[in-house]
Amino acid sequence: MRSFDVQKFYSFGKKIVGAGLNFRSVVKERRLSEPSEPVVFLKPTSSYLLDGQPIQIPVGFEVHHEIELGVIIGQKCKNIKPNEANNYIGGYCLALDLTAKNLMDISRSKGLPWTFGKGFDGACPISSAITSDCLSYPDDVRLWCSINGVIKQDCRTSDMIFPIPHLLSYISKYMTLEPYDLILTGSPAGTGPIKKGDVIQGGLEDILHIKFYVN
Repeated sequence: MRSFDVQKFYSFGKKIVGAGLNFRSVVKERRLSEPSEPVVFLKPTSSYLLDGQPIQIPVGFEVHHEIELGVIIGQKCKNIKPNEANNYIGGYCLALDLTAKNLMDISRSKGLPWTFGKGFDGACPISSAITSDCLSYPDDVRLWCSINGVIKQDCRTSDMIFPIPHLLSYISKYMTLEPYDLILTGSPAGTGPIKKGDVIQGGLEDILHIKFYVN
């Protein structure tokens, strides 16, 4: 399996673009209607946390885990078609889209942006990265997350409402995607709170693995 230096997109990526409510299981779990278009938000690159660094929960934050497949952009693209998307994917990683649920509840109730609920420091822990040829079928692989050895999220990426090519095409209509940008493709049902002392692990089949300790 070939890999590339995770420091490159940690250091040089200009943005993290997330897709919310992109798994049928999570929409069903929350008793919501499926979105007709991708729900997109941004995280700053200051939210990156590398494998081995501890997760620090900010004072007053109720933080929930959300395991996601991350798509790393390989070359600059704008207004691409879904059938062209694979040409612009450089690689993949696993990510935790950590979310301050208490802040998100306030933002949603008032129709405000998700900025602080999604973009606080350390809100995007990431795994090592692999090149795109190491994952032949990203739209149908197992994605899972456990807390202290107990499986909390377990789904296949085929449950996505908007598959990866659709997401990249849609996002690129509104913003130019650049090398080492990271696209978070959504999280399945089973998200929940984390606390000090927890060990969070996740995987994409046996291809990628993630492990973080909460301090």
